[in-house]
Amino acid sequence: MEPKGTIAFTTVGRPNYGFDIFSVNLPSTINDNLTELTERRLTDGTSINFNGQFLDEDETLTYVSERTGSARIFLNRLGNLEPEQLPTVSESLFHDRPTVNNGRLIFISTHEKPETNLKSWSAVYETQIDLQKTVRLTPYGVVDYSPSISQSGKFVAVASYGFRSWKGDFNELDTDIVVFQGTDPTQRKIVCKHGGWPTWSGDSTLFFHRKADDGWWSIFQIDLPEKFEFSDESYTPRRITPSGVHAFTPSASHNGRFIAVATRRRGNDFRHIEIFDLESKSFRKVTELLNPSFHHYNPFFSPKSGFLGYHRFRGESAPGDSTIPHIELMNSPLKELRMLRISGNFPAFSADGDYIAMNPDLLGLQIIKSDGLKKWTVFKDRTFFYNSWSGTEKGVIYTSIGPIFASTKATVQIARISFDPTHLDDRDEVSAEIKILTTEESGNNAFPACSPDGKHVLFRSGRSGHKNLYIIDAVNGEVNGEIRQLTKGPWIDTMPSWSPDGELIAFSSTRHNPDDVECFSIYLVRPDGTDLRRVHLAGPEGSDVVNRERINHVCFSPDCEWLLFTANLAGVSAEPVSLPNQFQPYGDLYISRLDGSQLQRLTWNGYENGTPAWHKGAEMDLGSLSLETKKVGDKLKGQFQEPLWISCDI
Repeated sequence: MEPKGTIAFTTVGRPNYGFDIFSVNLPSTINDNLTELTERRLTDGTSINFNGQFLDEDETLTYVSERTGSARIFLNRLGNLEPEQLPTVSESLFHDRPTVNNGRLIFISTHEKPETNLKSWSAVYETQIDLQKTVRLTPYGVVDYSPSISQSGKFVAVASYGFRSWKGDFNELDTDIVVFQGTDPTQRKIVCKHGGWPTWSGDSTLFFHRKADDGWWSIFQIDLPEKFEFSDESYTPRRITPSGVHAFTPSASHNGRFIAVATRRRGNDFRHIEIFDLESKSFRKVTELLNPSFHHYNPFFSPKSGFLGYHRFRGESAPGDSTIPHIELMNSPLKELRMLRISGNFPAFSADGDYIAMNPDLLGLQIIKSDGLKKWTVFKDRTFFYNSWSGTEKGVIYTSIGPIFASTKATVQIARISFDPTHLDDRDEVSAEIKILTTEESGNNAFPACSPDGKHVLFRSGRSGHKNLYIIDAVNGEVNGEIRQLTKGPWIDTMPSWSPDGELIAFSSTRHNPDDVECFSIYLVRPDGTDLRRVHLAGPEGSDVVNRERINHVCFSPDCEWLLFTANLAGVSAEPVSLPNQFQPYGDLYISRLDGSQLQRLTWNGYENGTPAWHKGAEMDLGSLSLETKKVGDKLKGQFQEPLWISCDI
């Protein structure tokens, strides 16, 4: 039977982005005063719009938008009220870095599965717009990111892994700068080892970013000969931007005199766009003069450098949509499976599917209707995480209270939250009681999962000095009830889930390689501790990839035939330095059979998706869930951070 129902999940940071593309007109001589720039919003103000490129000096714009429930490529023409969706790959749920040259659309898509797991699906494609014909430019088995077309359209440069597999890097990707001809993509040449986000100036100069030896992200330059040949000749890059400032995602002006970059500087918490003069070796501020307290990303010049574009948070008072919907309906690769992005963490369905419990920013406990049109705050200003709704009591939710990702000795407790479920029908507030089920001296107890019959709670505890699984009475806890240790060993067993029929328990564990605390795999066990087995997903036991899988947040399908989980099996879809708030820019949702077969990917994007829940969905009311007509949600504030691994304390 094919998987059916509704999956709710979280995407780290994404609901808060509120990105639109903006532009500023530049003076004919960029050396002139840049303090009187006029900024214009070019995109709709309602979706997430990013990674644009200008086609001309009329600000005709191609860009990525998520307005349809997945990342698609659009074209805005001056004076047109509605953007045009460009022909790409209809079955793809992720497109990125579009560029149009002479009627050719070059872009990234991730719809073709590589031959092995733990390898990115990212590849470059070309669509002839008039013919609506798409071909793959990246050779099969190769991974390419961030394409850039030279001025004449003759050459394409990419950041490429080549045929190598992903090693697990998720800060700075270990890619090379590769050049190939648009008319013959089989002829490829590595022009520089170690680099990303290439951009052309003319047909012979390339700029790209990478982290320099002194720890600062910097822009480098390669000059190719006028009669460039695909030989074994190597080229030595020159560092362009100085130490003491992070500079990344470059774009070159038409005359090769300037590059626009995103920067991070000491004493400034925000990423800004600046123009770097290649002759005077000096920076000129742009966006800090306009919006000092917003992050700005991925700049791009128009073909004759009359305009400079970038994307940023659109602002709280911007025209358009300033609301974060409680629930977003996302595109799904499977016809009978609905995908809902929740504006909160650790969603858990009530048994009837009418409500979803979640943790907003890991502070407090909230309940939302499954149509997204109403929300109740149960608790706030206290750390709650990981929820499990009782299968037999509509007014009972189990959760963890205390710091997340803490040591085994930290005080984290399992709580039973009780409230009157009729209040969800006739009141705006919910009054609830907290009953702590674990003892304070027992240390770190987290990730509760209620048994289908409502009698027991399964959870992870560090009370023995190791994080293993335990089962307690769902009402009396361990003080007045029984507690039983389910797993035992010097490793981490965590994030358990009970099958709806009560026959199996799934959890994530490092027991196959206890020394690697970042490498988790899925295990199944019966509630009495028998029939423990590992679910092999990355590859067979003994393969070179099997111990590199990182698989978490596992749960069962309503019919107990499938497992749903987050995994790093598809590597990275986009260069992480170009994104905000991506601590682990991998973590897509997958499903598989209980034996690991029929592995299917459910989400494709550059974000980190996680903490999924699966409901049968037959009785859920989703008819009123519409991103276009319903503006019910929280105020959009654009509060997100730079990745923690981009530090200015060097």
